[in-house]
Order: sequence, then structure tokens, then C-alpha cells
Amino acid sequence: MRIVLVGPPGAGKGTQAAFLAKNLDIPHISTGDLFRANISQGTELGLKAKAFMDAGDLVPDEVTIGMAKDRMEQDDAVNGFLLDGFPRNVAQAEALDVVLKAEDMQLDAVLDLEVPEDEVVKRIAGRRICRNDSSHVFHVSYNAPKSEGVCDVCGGELYQRDDDSEETVRRRLEVYHTQTEPIIDYYRAQNLVVTISALGKVDEVTARAMDALKK
Repeated sequence: MRIVLVGPPGAGKGTQAAFLAKNLDIPHISTGDLFRANISQGTELGLKAKAFMDAGDLVPDEVTIGMAKDRMEQDDAVNGFLLDGFPRNVAQAEALDVVLKAEDMQLDAVLDLEVPEDEVVKRIAGRRICRNDSSHVFHVSYNAPKSEGVCDVCGGELYQRDDDSEETVRRRLEVYHTQTEPIIDYYRAQNLVVTISALGKVDEVTARAMDALKK
């Protein structure tokens, strides 16, 4: 099964991608992982991406598309894959269609995780990270520490990352609405979009997604 996963920041795409990929026995291919793997391995595309990133520029679509193409052609993806964070815009979606057609492949579904904007802001802006260990993550509403501002695990100070401020989150949402959301209409015209609510517990959302994909 070949799936594209879309949804706004804070929708839980990374978490759901990992569970869905495991349940479907297909590789989870994320843009972040592609960049890290290519850069660490020193591939031609990785070196190109690093040059743009070091200069503070966006990595061009053709580089991202090239990385995705190489990854989709690996042996573990022969029976399908789940794309997370790619395509990010209509141009990338069109390029992906060209790549898939050339390989005699096609997408089976585009899973759209739907979350109200206010919930996205609440989820992200409420996160608090431990200064001593960034793997210690809390949330003011969903996973509050026993003592405000203090890590339950090590006693370190909890803080809000700049990227998690409400102002930054709303800017990220604007970018999503402008650049990424249009791919939903693009794929809807191909009758590929399956929309589910991403509200609720992680396992509930996973079950909802699996049921929708089976249909």
C-alpha cells in the first residue's frame, strides 16, 4: 500500500506514521529522515541539501524529490511505503506523480489528519521541555508535571521552546494553509483523499485510520 500522510503541525503525523507503517508492514519515509540519512552518508543529494541548509536557504524541490525517489526504490519499499512530510506542496505532488508513473506505481490513499486550529495551538504551545534532557517532555494540559516548571524525572527546569510559542505555531499554520493544504484538493480530484479526525488517544486515531484505509 502506498500512502501519503498529510495534516497540520501538531496533528500527530509522526506518531501515527510510525504506528501505521508498523501495522501495514511498510517503511515510514519522512522528509527529516531522508535529509539526515543523505547528509550523514555524504550522498550527492545530501551534499547539495547541506549546502542549501548551511546557507540558511530552503532545499529545492528537485533535491527533495530525488531523495524520495531513491528511497522509494529500495527493496523494503517494494510492497509500499508511507510518505510523511512529502509532498509538501502541489509542485512536489505533481513531481511525485511523474516519478510513480515512470516506475509503474500509483498511490492508494492520501490520509488527511484533521485537527481544529485551536487544538493545534493548544497541543504545541502547551509543550514544556526539560533543560537537562530534551527527551523529558510534558504538557501543561495533557501531561502536567507534579510541580509547575519542574521535571518529574530529574528535577530540571521546564521551558517552552521558541518554536512552540503561540505566535510561531500560528505562523506555521499559515504556511501549512498556504503551501501544503492545497495538495488535499489536488489529490481529492484523483479520489484519493481519506479524511479522519486526529482527536483522541493515539491508539484510537490509529484504529480510525486503519479502518478508513481498509475501506
